[in-house]
Amino acid sequence: MVDVAPTPSRPKFALPQLQDNPVGWGPCEVPEQFKDTPYQPFSKDDRLGKVADWSGNVYQDRRAANKYGSLYGLGGQAYVYHHEEDETSFQLVDTGRIPKPMHQKSRPKFSQLKIKRDREKRDERRMGGRQPIAKKKGREWDRQRQQQQRKRNQFGYSYERGPVVLKPRLPSVQVSTDWDVLEEIDFARLAKLNYQPEEPRELHFCGSLGYYDVQKEKKISPRNPLPLQYQERICHKVTTTDDPIIRKLAKQGEGKVFATDTIVATLMACARSQYSWDIVVTKVGDLMFFDKREDSRFDMLTVDETTKDPPQEEGMNSPDSLSTEATYINQTFSQQMLTKDPPLDLSNPNPFIGEGDLQSKVGSVAYRYLRWNLKDNSGLVVRCEYDAVVPQPGGGKSYINIRALNELGPKKASSGIDWRKKFEQQKGAILATELKNNSFKIAKWALTSILAQASYIKFGYVSRIFNRDNSKHEILGVQQVKPLELATQMTLDVPNAWGVLLAVIEACRALPVDEDRTAKYLVLKDPNKPVVRIFRVPKDAFEGSDGSDESDGGGSQD
Repeated sequence: MVDVAPTPSRPKFALPQLQDNPVGWGPCEVPEQFKDTPYQPFSKDDRLGKVADWSGNVYQDRRAANKYGSLYGLGGQAYVYHHEEDETSFQLVDTGRIPKPMHQKSRPKFSQLKIKRDREKRDERRMGGRQPIAKKKGREWDRQRQQQQRKRNQFGYSYERGPVVLKPRLPSVQVSTDWDVLEEIDFARLAKLNYQPEEPRELHFCGSLGYYDVQKEKKISPRNPLPLQYQERICHKVTTTDDPIIRKLAKQGEGKVFATDTIVATLMACARSQYSWDIVVTKVGDLMFFDKREDSRFDMLTVDETTKDPPQEEGMNSPDSLSTEATYINQTFSQQMLTKDPPLDLSNPNPFIGEGDLQSKVGSVAYRYLRWNLKDNSGLVVRCEYDAVVPQPGGGKSYINIRALNELGPKKASSGIDWRKKFEQQKGAILATELKNNSFKIAKWALTSILAQASYIKFGYVSRIFNRDNSKHEILGVQQVKPLELATQMTLDVPNAWGVLLAVIEACRALPVDEDRTAKYLVLKDPNKPVVRIFRVPKDAFEGSDGSDESDGGGSQD
């Protein structure tokens, strides 16, 4: 019997436990041996390098040196060892040069100055006794620079001056101690108001309008300016309660709130104002009348009211003097730009012409009385104005308003642009600067034209002939702007303006009255704060005023 060698035992193969991943591929959980092991994250866009490189400098070309280099580990710094040293003994060393004091600085020696003077003399002899042109110009510039510096020192001007310190302004009317503050409206509360009334209804149209001279406008330019000439015309500025047409409409029950376009525009744009102004509100039963005070400066124009550096000088360039000058320029320019043709007489005559006034001496103006329905169905009646009429092809007519922007002279221009030199090339920049420096005044002009539904506004640019003479002016040019486009350009929100007006009317309507259902209030803009206060005043206040209540520090408005 043959012995058979036993079969050696074969190695056992244990089938590993497979995990079924129903939602993807790969293991479902971390194996036990790999748990709590630090893991270095890597990016999938890392290049795979060689397993081993025994030669070192294999690639002679530097561009191929990193061809198979791995970027693994460049972005992950989670497990990099940082050696923290004691930095208490660390001291930053300043390697810069230490500046020498003035007494140790080297100065040009006498011999060096002598050599320089001898060289200049040789150059002068070589040129026949004449100095080099560059040297002459340099000395001339130095002399002009010294003269300008002396002028700045004389008048207190400096390019590196600090913030302008504004003088405290005085209110437009002296507030009495027995006046009670009934309401205080902060301008910040007015920004979110919004209201849009329906289209107005015309109640009355009267006056006489001159024709605008288009041919004269085309001839005006900075190279061919037109001198501003005094026009002997009467311009009536009648308040609300003195208007016979408004009294008649109030008796007929056409509305419950009555005002002029200037007063309404002032309330609409009050958030842009800086100077003090005031409006008298008279309550008679259900009727309210918004008036200006007698002998007040409410109809006067302001100059550079909203600029960063408003006028604070004395004399000819004081706020009151500039206000008088701007008002004179505006009235004169509006009458000078008319033709000599017979005016257009409307169906109703001017209600403010007295028996002794001549029609030829009265300025060109038309009054249009419009009525708007407010929220509570109460009527707002406003007297609007036009300055001129422009005939259109086909027999139509366009009613327009004429306004003037004035410059104090080339060296006094607040815009920094000389109108005489830059008007034709930078007309838009000049208007944009005026919108910034006179935001309140131009906003009221835009709103009065929007209320009157004027076709457009004619802006005249008027400048002093001499900086120190405020009596002689020249017209440099005229620009035409539509009222709504002007409001858009100066970011004037018309629905917000209506919302502000409605808020003031409702605030006045809610104020208390006497037993006879009458009362008088004063709406006063604070001269130094963006606040409007409503005071309760006696019924006989401001009657027969001689102007003593008017201060000289609050500015003036139109």
